[in-house]
Amino acid sequence: MSPRSNPAGNRVRPSRRLLATALMCAAAAGVLVPPAHAGTDRDPGGRGPAALRKELQELVNTPGGPPGVIAVLKDGDRTEVYRAGVADLESGRRPAPSDHMRIASVAKAFSGAVALQLVDRGRLRLDDTIGKVLPRQPEPWHAVTLRQLLNHTSGLPDYSASTEFREIVSADPRHRFDSRRLLGFVAGQDLAFPPGSRYQYSNSDNIAVALMVEAVTGRRYEDLLRDLVYEPLGLERTSLPGGYRLPVPFLHGYVVEPPEEPQDVSEAIGASGAWASGGIVSTPQDLTEFIRAYAGGGLVSDRTRRRQFTFLPGGLSQPPGPGRTDAGLAIYRYTTRCGVVYGHTGNTAGYTQLAAATADGRRSLTFTVTAQASLTYKPELIERIREVQEDFVCALLRHR
Repeated sequence: MSPRSNPAGNRVRPSRRLLATALMCAAAAGVLVPPAHAGTDRDPGGRGPAALRKELQELVNTPGGPPGVIAVLKDGDRTEVYRAGVADLESGRRPAPSDHMRIASVAKAFSGAVALQLVDRGRLRLDDTIGKVLPRQPEPWHAVTLRQLLNHTSGLPDYSASTEFREIVSADPRHRFDSRRLLGFVAGQDLAFPPGSRYQYSNSDNIAVALMVEAVTGRRYEDLLRDLVYEPLGLERTSLPGGYRLPVPFLHGYVVEPPEEPQDVSEAIGASGAWASGGIVSTPQDLTEFIRAYAGGGLVSDRTRRRQFTFLPGGLSQPPGPGRTDAGLAIYRYTTRCGVVYGHTGNTAGYTQLAAATADGRRSLTFTVTAQASLTYKPELIERIREVQEDFVCALLRHR
């Protein structure tokens, strides 16, 4: 069991202005982003440990950059941990692989892991529709399939972009939502486009996926995560909370807006408003084990994995990852100058995340930044993060 949360997380409330900034949605759906280009001083292959550590320190030293960053590279049984800055500005301690953190939209890979296992077991089909499994959802959505939800071609309007949802969170960031009714914020809206006709990232998609897996099993999504993902992989520090507390120790996430001092937003926002689209808490250690199994095919059959690894060119994760991004079923392909890895990214108030691995699951990278960056919030910082991530991917693949 995870240790109790630190009550000190309630000590400081960030300013309304900074918190509003932190709550900005990262959605830039459908936008095509070119690969991050490494500078001319970068070699075409991998960089050595000293150069990687220097890059992380430079990232922390960047004006408006994160207070801390930790990257975990794993090749077989060999693990390398790189870090810079601090896990907590108050204590000054260093980030650790066992620190808890919000993984943001990397949680969407977990909902994919549950749904695809149920496909393997015959409880769901990729062509099952919302109308069949969730008939009480709005009729205009009924033709949307599980496959379209998993690869963000559903056209479902994004509940997290709705005016009503944002007003509630802005007024009370720790508001406790009924996670299973989040789609109600957009229930009166039609689809943004005919299902399957184009790609558009939407947080609503993974809420619908979680509701579908609950409907066909009669079990809570949280319990399915435990039985199908956490326990088989030994993820002892991974959970899906409903509140705002984080288990200790945790990587503190910050809003960094110079000249103001960084403000801790780690526990400023409740997780119930993200749920299956981004509410999971994990550690770099646990996330490493998850992405190795997930990207490496350790959780689903070869047949299901072949369908999962059917990619839509240019379909972006949010934020975009290293290199060129293409979208599969709850997984993304990142094609870098050194080779290909598969995984998911995420960003939320105080955190920017990447978890990726090779197709055989042997080599993996988790990359955690303790500040938020996206295409619409701090785009220069996300571009810099992508460059550094690509160098880490190259280091991961350098012995190939």
